[in-house]
Amino acid sequence: MIPVTTFKGRNVALFGLGGSGLATAQALVSGGANVTAWDDNPESVTRASQAGINVADLRGVDWSKQAAFVLSPGVPLTHPKPHWTVDLAKAAGVEVIGDVELFVRERRAHAPDSPFIAITGTNGKSTTTALIAHVLKESGRDTQLGGNIGTAVLTLDEPKAGRFYVVECSSYQIDLAPTLNPTAGILLNLTPDHLDRHGTMQHYADVKERLVAGSETAIIGVDDSFCTLIADRVERAGVSVKRISKRSPVADGIYADGTKLVLAHGGASELFVDLDGIPTLKGAHNAQNAAAAVAACLAVGLTPTEIVQGLKSFPGLKHRMQPVGRRGHVVFVNDSKATNAEAAAPALSSYDRIYWIAGGLPKQGGITSLAPLFSHIVKAYLIGEAAPAFAATLGESVRYEISGTLEQAVAHASADADGDAIASAVMLSPACASFDQFKNFEVRGDAFVQLVADLQDVTMLVDTGNRS
Repeated sequence: MIPVTTFKGRNVALFGLGGSGLATAQALVSGGANVTAWDDNPESVTRASQAGINVADLRGVDWSKQAAFVLSPGVPLTHPKPHWTVDLAKAAGVEVIGDVELFVRERRAHAPDSPFIAITGTNGKSTTTALIAHVLKESGRDTQLGGNIGTAVLTLDEPKAGRFYVVECSSYQIDLAPTLNPTAGILLNLTPDHLDRHGTMQHYADVKERLVAGSETAIIGVDDSFCTLIADRVERAGVSVKRISKRSPVADGIYADGTKLVLAHGGASELFVDLDGIPTLKGAHNAQNAAAAVAACLAVGLTPTEIVQGLKSFPGLKHRMQPVGRRGHVVFVNDSKATNAEAAAPALSSYDRIYWIAGGLPKQGGITSLAPLFSHIVKAYLIGEAAPAFAATLGESVRYEISGTLEQAVAHASADADGDAIASAVMLSPACASFDQFKNFEVRGDAFVQLVADLQDVTMLVDTGNRS
């Protein structure tokens, strides 16, 4: 835990007592703050009280005596309308912040030179975050990984010299971190997302921009117009900007030329690494993720040799285009995190011959947007509630069967792939939510891994002993 000492002896109101919210309350108390916490969920309030946190309805708090209001990132700050606690805090002139802001203040107070890499973007941020942390760990650095990737940032080890932090930041977290100042800040890309919480695409982009605007080195993907404009603005403001692209050369930064990552500086360019042969970094989207990781690791002092070694040993992000097993010329790929068509597209575009397991609880729009990638699919194995609708979309374009269950789909797809003389992939990339047959996409992905492990003569590429 990181004790939040910057509010020692002062009153802090807190709303939101889920996993990260409770951890934040405990970190504040550990640092000596006088916390009053609340949640709309009575069970969360009870759990916090049992953990020793002072709980009280914030409607009855004297807001004039609060030094800060800490809000869970899951609670609306601005749209569709501010939460009632935000209105009370602002009426009293109390600053509204979140757990990432508490972290950056502790870092500034106790170890301002500890390298801090912050990552955001609409797509790819979890893979990029995991990749950077892996490269750092492989190089022997003391590495802390957290944030939106699933580990509350205040549950990490406290800042000290030589300790590296890799923190994934959602737009909600950035919105609550007004003094965010990473050593290297990454903005991968921007497409419309979370507009119910940000109102407009421009406001969403403005929030994301704050992460790189406060960075010592800003690493910005320039393959969309919003990010291109942000890169220009941030550079004009005096920040060192490294541009990255998965499709076009850049003058100062890193770009992809097919599978090759090219380092450009001062009008010159040189090959940095070829990603060909790294199965966990296939596809143009992963070239962008890897380019961002390279730029960030260079910015915090790693050598090119250390970075290349880390890239080559990256095991992949669990449930995201993750190679989990191999049998002869067939690779088994777990892309269970692809819960809609847009999320499934990168995996489908990264392999030429796919035995595709898809289906589950359908999302609006189905898989019609994937039609340009149907030529990559040798045969589809459809499961869950979406099977009939997906079959109708595939029509005569793609051979398919309605397998019904994941177990049947894996058995049939693996048998068919074995009979294919060409290198191919048996891929779970459902383009659907899991809730008709599984608790969540993690459970679905774990089930796929176990079914692959149960096949004969498969060499597993992941540990099946502990898939939690």
